[in-house]
Amino acid sequence: MTDNPGLFRRYLLPSFALKGVIIGGGYATGRELTEYFMTKGIGGALLGMGLATIFWSVVAALTFALAVRFRAFDYRAFMQKLLGPLWFVFEICYIAFAILLLAVFGAAAGEVGASLFGLPTLAGTAFLAVAIAVVAGTGERAVEIMFKYVSVLLYGVYALFLVIAVSKFGSGIGEGLENATVESGWFADGIAYGSYNIVAAVMILPVLRHIVSPRQAAIAGAMAGPMAMLPGFFFLLAMIAFYPAILSETLPSDFLLRQMDIPAFRIAFQVMVFGALLESGVGVVHALNERVANAWKAGGPPRWLRPAMTITLLVACMFIADRIGLVSLIASGYRFMAMVFIFTFILPLLTIGVVRLWRARAPAQP
Repeated sequence: MTDNPGLFRRYLLPSFALKGVIIGGGYATGRELTEYFMTKGIGGALLGMGLATIFWSVVAALTFALAVRFRAFDYRAFMQKLLGPLWFVFEICYIAFAILLLAVFGAAAGEVGASLFGLPTLAGTAFLAVAIAVVAGTGERAVEIMFKYVSVLLYGVYALFLVIAVSKFGSGIGEGLENATVESGWFADGIAYGSYNIVAAVMILPVLRHIVSPRQAAIAGAMAGPMAMLPGFFFLLAMIAFYPAILSETLPSDFLLRQMDIPAFRIAFQVMVFGALLESGVGVVHALNERVANAWKAGGPPRWLRPAMTITLLVACMFIADRIGLVSLIASGYRFMAMVFIFTFILPLLTIGVVRLWRARAPAQP
């Protein structure tokens, strides 16, 4: 455990992977943050974000520890341990959510391409689908490398984003914080946002194979909450300067970049957004691929199945994205899925999962 690669894979890789799945779509573009946090006032936004961060850490720590204890590294195996014969209920909901997520990612990529290069929205969507297919279709090692290097790019760009925002909008941010209000509903929206996003903890179970004990897994999960939310916090601070006008923006990120008026950084940020969408899409598809691979008969699935599944799923979901659009997908689909996962994942984890983890305190087999 003293080598750097071991430390990275056991503690940082789960955080990078969780952030990678969560950040795509509305988070990377800022749309989710306006929908769930900024609509509750600036004070309500900060409270809701803090609540969601704590929620993520608790749920991720329990999920990771339970997965490592039972060596269940795909969502099907994990849910069989958690829900027993009712595991298929979660799978039905999860597949529906995966379709919704990929549609959101496709819609966001289309909006980015249209905003930055003036391309038809379907062009950006198709380019993202091809990139996801290449990485997810290659296998686990390619997925881990992608999470590592895209995360370095993402944290670096968001840090620079905050520096520029403070230097250009500092007075507006300060004024917004001084006059912060708390609107009703911030607690419910914080839980809703936390609930549908933290299902990502189940999606990234394949990257936990490097963790050798539930204690390590719990530490990694606790770290994952704030690390996954940190870029969102940077983004939220910048949006405060333009509250409430920013609530009506489809792409709050592009709105802020136009106000910064630094063309080179605008391009760099949108490239990062595309990388975030790639991370998220790969995370969703890789979870489905691993579920199929681990359930296959001895010898594993044929080599063509992983890329074939990836391409088929992406084509169907990206078509949905082009037909419906980003704002409608986030506003209508996410709130419903939040309630679904509270009952099929969160509540069982906080009750049945805690009991089973407590009863299985014998040392896990590496």
